[in-house]
Amino acid sequence: MTERATPEKAIAEQAVKLRKAVKARKPKFRRHESWRYKRLKGNWKNPRGLDNKMRLNVKGWPKSVNIGYGGPRIAKGLHPSGYKEVLVHTPDEAAQVDPKTQAIRIAHTVGTRKRIQIASIAREREIHVLNPLVKREIDEEKVEEETLEEPASELEKEKEEKKKTSKTPKRSRTKRAKEVKASES
Repeated sequence: MTERATPEKAIAEQAVKLRKAVKARKPKFRRHESWRYKRLKGNWKNPRGLDNKMRLNVKGWPKSVNIGYGGPRIAKGLHPSGYKEVLVHTPDEAAQVDPKTQAIRIAHTVGTRKRIQIASIAREREIHVLNPLVKREIDEEKVEEETLEEPASELEKEKEEKKKTSKTPKRSRTKRAKEVKASES
């Protein structure tokens, strides 16, 4: 069964592809002379200084950031999945999201209980969640399984019983030697 994408979704996917193509043509913007000195990181910082060659756009020097290098306007605010991101704090906000064009990102301040509520609403309405609560849900399932299961084999039961019963103190070498000498004499 093939799903047909809605026109809005198709437009969003094309916009994401276009943004990717534009980004591929962009130069990698680097900080002035970061390639020369180890103490300078490559993160972009605007060149300053009277004689700075990058600021003056001298031929042969790396390109500076300009407005012309921006991405397409239709792709602004879109997640790489093609959905528009919506920040959600409460389950009520999650219920108002349009599942065809929007995806939710649960705010980092939201606790586990509300996260689970928001995730269940998203599952019911088929809303895409960008930061799902995967790890904790798996941990909860494991805890439930462990409480339900008992030791499977008899060997495991025997080992557990031996551990409980074998609490005899170990003797040191000197005590053993004294005992041996006492028994000999």
